[in-house]
Amino acid sequence: MAGGGSLISFPYLVLSSKIGGVFQVGGGLSEKIANATNSVGLFPGSLTGGIGFSNLFEKSGKHLKRLLLPTAVGSVAGALLLLNTTDTTFAKVIPVLILLAATLLTLQPKVRQMIGGSRHMPVWAGLIIQFLVSVYGGYFGAGMGIMMLACFSFYMEGNVHELNAVKNWLSLLINFTCSIVFIAKGLVVWTVAPWIIAGSLVGGFVAARVSQRFDPGKLRVAIAVYGFAMAGYFAYRAHYFG
Repeated sequence: MAGGGSLISFPYLVLSSKIGGVFQVGGGLSEKIANATNSVGLFPGSLTGGIGFSNLFEKSGKHLKRLLLPTAVGSVAGALLLLNTTDTTFAKVIPVLILLAATLLTLQPKVRQMIGGSRHMPVWAGLIIQFLVSVYGGYFGAGMGIMMLACFSFYMEGNVHELNAVKNWLSLLINFTCSIVFIAKGLVVWTVAPWIIAGSLVGGFVAARVSQRFDPGKLRVAIAVYGFAMAGYFAYRAHYFG
């Protein structure tokens, strides 16, 4: 509904604490493992989300075919970039990426205003930008949906819900292709991923339907504030402070 799912699921996979010294809350995974597991867990949500927006696909769906190749190639490139990033470096990059995602979520109303404007960007430029967004998505992913919507506004026709129909299918492709890389490299924790898959399957479809008749502004603000807090925590965790 608000476009900030990874801002909740990724930190949860990394954080770890115990209630009463027995029941563990959070996955306690390393940042790279959590990121790979999160990507595998969330891609089914894009599938059900795409189905949920299928009634709005007619106007913007024509753009999907031309965006498939740069999206898939960019996602694989991002996944390979992650594999070649050390754990220490990735831990330092994470707070910056979460801060970027939370900022994008905060500015989401501006994105919607852009979507209501005129489209002047040539298609070839849109393909290049989609490739770059897909690299980001394959590398980390939080906020990539908002990035895509912002870019779509320059070369696609349609309102935010119609563009969401395209965004969900491309998000599915990004998470699916990078997941293949992560699974092949053994980065996915399979005791955790099924629970995220179950939640994303239900949440993706329900949110797609509900968001068409409900203003998720308050939820967006709450997740954005949470994202800023998580950016601060991961910055502290990566020893930016102290």
